[in-house]
Amino acid sequence: MSRTQHRYARGDLVVVVDCADLERAARFWAGVLGYASAGGADGTRYRSLLPADGLGIEVPLQLTDDAKHGKNRVHLDLRTRDLDAEVRRVTALGATVLTSSPVGEHGWAWQVLADPDGNEFCVLQPPRTTGPSPTELEGPQSTAAGPAKTSATRSA
Repeated sequence: MSRTQHRYARGDLVVVVDCADLERAARFWAGVLGYASAGGADGTRYRSLLPADGLGIEVPLQLTDDAKHGKNRVHLDLRTRDLDAEVRRVTALGATVLTSSPVGEHGWAWQVLADPDGNEFCVLQPPRTTGPSPTELEGPQSTAAGPAKTSATRSA
């Protein structure tokens, strides 16, 4: 499969997800992202997930014995036009919803979920109306990933 690498200033950007069950994590994340499993360096401890069309960031899965403790400091955000439909889709694949209802801020709405290994991720819906992009929002906590998700409104 031909693929386009996503670069940063000194190399390629990938996002690694730790897991306790490599096969289960590969099925879950390949289903969520629409990626294909590409095997791994040694076939037992790592598995790479690649976008089927070659466009997107590689997501290697890493088998680990370490138990997850507390909140993820880094997580994935999946932006979608239909929050409810996407939450239903990823929960059907094995995700668990962690927020009791969608959180909203600056027109954005999101749900916090966890993969089968407990790794938090968010499903986000941007504002429906044309307005400022996340980087144009005022305030020191705004980021390119969307409005700041404060601990008061977010658990992931």
